Amino acid sequence: MTQFEDKIEAVKTYLIGLQDDICAQLAAEDGAKDFIVDSWEREGEEGAMGLTGGGRSRVLEAGAVIEKGGVNFSHVRGKTLPASATAHRPELAGRSFQALGVSLVIHPNNPYIPTSHANVRLFMAEKPGEEPVWWFGGGFDLTPYYPFDEDVKHWHQTSKQACDPFGEAVYPKYKQWCDEYFYLKHRDETRGVGGLFYDDLNEWDFDTCFAFMRSVGDHFIQAYRPIVAKRKSIEYSEREREFQLYRRGRYAEFNLVFDRGTLFGLQTGGRTESILMSMPPLASWKYDYQPEPGTAEAKLYDYLVPRDWLNE
Repeated sequence: MTQFEDKIEAVKTYLIGLQDDICAQLAAEDGAKDFIVDSWEREGEEGAMGLTGGGRSRVLEAGAVIEKGGVNFSHVRGKTLPASATAHRPELAGRSFQALGVSLVIHPNNPYIPTSHANVRLFMAEKPGEEPVWWFGGGFDLTPYYPFDEDVKHWHQTSKQACDPFGEAVYPKYKQWCDEYFYLKHRDETRGVGGLFYDDLNEWDFDTCFAFMRSVGDHFIQAYRPIVAKRKSIEYSEREREFQLYRRGRYAEFNLVFDRGTLFGLQTGGRTESILMSMPPLASWKYDYQPEPGTAEAKLYDYLVPRDWLNE
């Protein structure tokens, strides 16, 4: 086994364990349903990408707390990197690749529990006779419908804790990147209240970058589960439910128009069920909707701009 094959195997082992831990903790919080396991493999197929590999999709639907949640692990190989992966690194065009990671989205029933998203991943672009080019990416973000300041501050404090061992400049950098990335240009608003986002990470050595991936991955459930536990018993009416579905429409818009992971999966001819598991089970669109001034619904829009949550 080569040096890099050994490193990839270590990353893979971590990611599978991360998937198991997150699913176990969220199923315990739900209390009624568990995540089903859908393992899949893909042998070589015709087409430009020649995608092979496999993964394990884990999905919980119609739970007591979680309306739909998906936690997906995949490890795929392809003959050539797609446009979404080389847009910022054109020198890598034409290389074969490996990509492995865990990606998740949780859509709760209760509108007072935010939707959450996280992913951690490793890419490796390969060319015969040359050293592989590798980089890490990932992060996590929070999309509330009826936000609470204490929840948002807890989310960002945990994000900062994930970054602190790697330098004081890391959290501000990746917090700002998250605010800029999860931004709906056509709506002029952020998707939610942010968190962390990083990509093309190879400025440290491999082991340090891998340690950062583990820190981000491990801190997600520490950031999210306490919010779920605190808000899951709040009573709500049809009004809150309708607003939740309306705002889920924004989530769908971002994932289908801007999200790099979705574009990468579709451009490589990846497994559609796994790629689109992030979509909400129900969503709605209303023509020119405007919340009534002074309502709880109007309050959300004050949160959809970048803010320094830890110093306000």
